[in-house]
This record gives sequence, structure tokens and C-alpha cells, in this order.
Amino acid sequence: MLKYVKNNCEGGKSMDNTRRIYLDNIRWITVCIVVIYHVIYMYNGVQPFGVIGPFKEEQLQDAFQYLVYPWMMALLFTVSGMTVRYYLEKHNLKECIRDKTRKLLVPSTIGLFVFQWILGYYNMKISGAFESFESVPGIVRYVVMAISGIGVLWYIQVLWIFSMLLLLVRKFERDRIWKRGEKTPVWLLILLTVCVYGFAQVLNTPIVTVYRFGIYGFCFFTGYFIFSHDEVVECLSKWWAIFLIAAGATGIFYTIYYYGENYAVEPVLNNMPACIYCWVSILAILAFMKKYGNLENKVSRWMSKKSWGIYVFHYLPLACVAYYLRCFASELPAGIVYIVVGISAFAGALLLYEIISRIPIIRWCVLGLKKEGKYV
Repeated sequence: MLKYVKNNCEGGKSMDNTRRIYLDNIRWITVCIVVIYHVIYMYNGVQPFGVIGPFKEEQLQDAFQYLVYPWMMALLFTVSGMTVRYYLEKHNLKECIRDKTRKLLVPSTIGLFVFQWILGYYNMKISGAFESFESVPGIVRYVVMAISGIGVLWYIQVLWIFSMLLLLVRKFERDRIWKRGEKTPVWLLILLTVCVYGFAQVLNTPIVTVYRFGIYGFCFFTGYFIFSHDEVVECLSKWWAIFLIAAGATGIFYTIYYYGENYAVEPVLNNMPACIYCWVSILAILAFMKKYGNLENKVSRWMSKKSWGIYVFHYLPLACVAYYLRCFASELPAGIVYIVVGISAFAGALLLYEIISRIPIIRWCVLGLKKEGKYV
């Protein structure tokens, strides 16, 4: 479990025997937001490819996508950069390479052919892709389904790449850059918005737009070199109200101004309003959660333990139920459909996690687990 210590603005060193509970809470709450986003995305009217499609021409619920898409994955990469730093305080280089490869690369490569091809099957059924594969040999269709089953696992693929690059950088910087990050003032964090915009313009893959190596890499390395210092986040937390107001204002402007346009592709995806909203939201969430998010109860502890499984598995039951509802219950009201698909995404993910995590070898391939239920 991550470690946390409360420091003041003037300095102080992180202690290894305390927990950073607020990061655990950020992670599982963001995972829940990702699931809700995908439920709405399955029936959105903005990006029609690979989804069931909208219930009607105008859907106000589509606005939720604009409100969360610019920052939710960038936030996860930022938190991941922070947690990698804390991990490396207690593990050596070889342990890091071994563990990160098992936890991140194995599920997003081997796991595709062991299990996630099932998701690929439903993705292709929903999009009607099988019509183009009728004369294709079965082995080719299986490979295509496996690749189509990447789904949300693109995040851990990219995270593994960043982790390996970080280990290479560490061999040369030897904590010199990291130590300088301890003195980063709040005004400089705000100015980093310019960097966010710059990195959002580069290393973006065509067609599959989720692979945004530029901006996500910036968030990851900023999390490692700057936000992993408790002093920096503690100083930031003093301004939580201002950042929340700024995030709310920029989010409302962005959503209203670009509503109806495809928020997941250029030029909407990487324009200045989107980048400002993204970065201000990350600062606001870190500040607010550092101030008030260091609380835990049975629910938060349970969600922290299960969030990884929810993230990995939620899209399969979501897509499966959405597909069969379209086939056999297409006349259901939109509200009922959202509820059924949403419950299926969460409950199905938890069920799959509990089953897969108990099967030797399979749990290693699909979840990167060495022992039952223990992501260590």
C-alpha cells in the first residue's frame, strides 16, 4: 500500500511508514468514472464507430464525456508516475523491470490471447466487422479478435513503456532532476499548462487516438519528478478551492463550446481549451484530495483492492450486455438500458476478477497476479 505523510510548505522528507491514502482514493474513484464514461460512450451520438449508437439525435448525457475525457486518463498517468517513485524507494532496478513487466506487459499481450479475445469478439459483433471476415481463416480471425480485445488495456501498455523509459532516465539523472522537483512552486505548476499544450501536439497515433504518448508521457514524468514530493502537493492543497473553481469554469466552457464535435480527435482533443481544462483539473483533484481525501472506511478500502479488477474487466460485461440488449430488448427505455448496462459493467467486472484471480496460470496471464487476489 502506498505511503503518506503530512508535510508543510517549507519542506520535510517523505516517511516510508505512512500511507498516501488520497492517491488510493483518487485511483478507485477515477476508475469508477471511467466505467460510467464507457456506459455512456456505448450509446453516444458523437463517436459512432464500435458502439451501439445513440437513443436519439440530441442526448444531454453525452455532455458527461466532454466533462471527463480531457483529464481522466491524464490523471491516472500522473498518479502512476507518483506511485512508481514510491515503489522505487523500496525496490531495485531488476525487481522493477520484473514486476512491471508481469503486472503491465503480460496482461496486455499474453492476456489478449488467453482471455481478452472474448471482448474482441463482442467489439467486432457490435461494429459488424465479422461481415468482412467471413472468408478469412479462423486463426486470422482469432488474432484480429485478440488485438480488438485490447480495449482499456492500452493504458497499461503505455504505462509499461513509460516505466521502462523512466528506468533508463534514472540511470543518467541519478535523482538530480527529482531533487529539484521538490522546490517546484505553485505558480510554476500553473505555467506547465504551456508544456501540456505542447506535448499534446506530438506523438499521437493516427486512427487509434487513445495512444497519446506526448501528453500522457508528460503527465507520467511530471508525477514522478514533481508531484511525488509531498511538499509540492501539500503546497498545492492550500489553493484547492481556487483550482476547483477554475476547473469547473474551464470544464463548463469547454463542454458548451465544443458540444456536438468529436471530443476524442484533433483538433478538439489537443486544442488549448482542452489542455487548460485537463491540467487545471489534475491540479484541482490533487489539491482537493490531498486536503480532504486522506480518509478511509470499509468501502474505500474495498474499492481500492478491487479497482484494478474493475478496470481490467468492466468493458467485457458492458459490451456483452449492450449487444444482447440491442438484439433482444431494443425497445427498452434509455434510462433502464443505462442502469442495466452500468450494473452489469461493475458487477460483471467484480465477478470476473474473483473468478480469474483464483485460477493458477490464467491469473498470471490475464491479471499479472502471482498469488490469489494479491497484486504483488
